[in-house]
Amino acid sequence: MSKKALILVDIQNDYFEDGAWPVHKMERAAENAARLLEDARANGDTIVHIRHEIPSDEAPFFRPGSEGAQHHSSVAPQPGEPVILKHKANSFQDTSLKQDLDAAGVTDVVICGAMSQMCIDATTRAASDFGYAVTVVEDACGAKEASFGGVTLDAGQVHAAFMAPLAMSYAKVVTTGDFLGD
Repeated sequence: MSKKALILVDIQNDYFEDGAWPVHKMERAAENAARLLEDARANGDTIVHIRHEIPSDEAPFFRPGSEGAQHHSSVAPQPGEPVILKHKANSFQDTSLKQDLDAAGVTDVVICGAMSQMCIDATTRAASDFGYAVTVVEDACGAKEASFGGVTLDAGQVHAAFMAPLAMSYAKVVTTGDFLGD
């Protein structure tokens, strides 16, 4: 029998409109993540909140101890729900995430949060590599515009460019409505 965990990645104040590093459609992503969180709580699924800090007072966002590095109120952890602090894009790297999931008997992970092109991508690939059955709820994820080699992509293009390969090889990629059966 499979056991599911919801992993909420970096849904933190700095990614919202008044934060230091706003992410496109983060409010919508957080609303959908809150629906997933409510469902996971109702079903008794394992819930893991991931919080990113960049260990430097010079960091452009997620500075240690700042209000921007705190969880957004829409998905605030309840007592007893684990919070894992990370310093890298991959939520498994140098954290207890894998050990915690394995200790809980988790076989299936559901991932949401931000940013699609960084922490969601890295965490999803790692989860797949570790053998978990992975679902990414794409409209509960947020992306940011990006430029490289003289090409600029808007946030929607960046999001699609990362969801497509995840869907092809690493995860089942669904909407919140599909996941919840709306």
